[in-house]
Amino acid sequence: MTADVVSSSAPGPTSTGPILVATDVEKSFGGVTAVSVDRFEVDRGSIVALIGPNGAGKTTFFNLLTGFERADRGSWVFEGADLAGSHAYQIAQRGMVRTFQTARVFPRLTVLDNVRLGAQSQRGERLTASVLPWRWKAQDAALATRARELATWAGLGEKVDDLAGTLSGGQRKLLELARAVMSAPTLLMLDEPMAGVNPALRQSLLDRISELPGEGITVLFVEHDMDVVSAISDRVVCMAEGRIIASGTASEVAADEAVIEAYLGGSSGDLRDMGDQAVRATPRDVPVGDEAVGEAGVVAAALQADHVETVDDELPAGRLHADDPTADDPADDGTATEGPAS
Repeated sequence: MTADVVSSSAPGPTSTGPILVATDVEKSFGGVTAVSVDRFEVDRGSIVALIGPNGAGKTTFFNLLTGFERADRGSWVFEGADLAGSHAYQIAQRGMVRTFQTARVFPRLTVLDNVRLGAQSQRGERLTASVLPWRWKAQDAALATRARELATWAGLGEKVDDLAGTLSGGQRKLLELARAVMSAPTLLMLDEPMAGVNPALRQSLLDRISELPGEGITVLFVEHDMDVVSAISDRVVCMAEGRIIASGTASEVAADEAVIEAYLGGSSGDLRDMGDQAVRATPRDVPVGDEAVGEAGVVAAALQADHVETVDDELPAGRLHADDPTADDPADDGTATEGPAS
């Protein structure tokens, strides 16, 4: 199924320039500042990656923008409307739709019904119209057709009649993506779309995300894996301690001194002094988890930036996530749990 299926659900771009502009957004918990963003922009029709070490404030920033948390101060303008203080459902109705670190599905509904739920303005959902089926049957049939097309586009065509609870973690991420696109967003915000996804499904998910800007859907996503970030992002923004510390291409951000210090607590000069043995030990010395960051990629980027040859032949330069392609999908048994908030 081609991206034409997506275009029938999503509106095309109506203007140029930023689709989202956030200014002076702040949020504290118990006196600790979690987010303090002076200015953040997302250009229409682009794919923007938001990266940073664990605890940098990425997911909290997502929650603020989408109405799942209330900001202490600040504003963010989406499609010309100030959404600060709006509820999550109001923001989604305006076209800013998000997914979650752990895919949220209705396990006892079929894949098809899960996708259908993403459609907005369904006549049959209204109390008065629900008892008058002739008022919504035609729309309901059209939505079922669209949902089936999107499920096929996402690679779940053979599972449309299966219960969502039987899907693997990666398949649930694909289902959540299809359901989000079903809502016809203009900005799709993905919170760690590759977390817990089996390597066999990663490329399929990457391909689906890459198609979205061409069909009028701007993408903002949080991710730790720099292979993924480098593959699909037009711009990368790095957060640390709630603040934006760098912005640019994936290679520019990976070689930025502030980014290196945020991830490793030292400059590129400090890294050179570590020696070859320390560089080799980095990915094994850091505890890993569903959203752990493998610092070897930052080390390699720093050394390359200073024209020092890296000796780490186990992970490619530019990679921040030391994932094991042979590892089992942690959500295959349907018991995936959400990782720590970023």
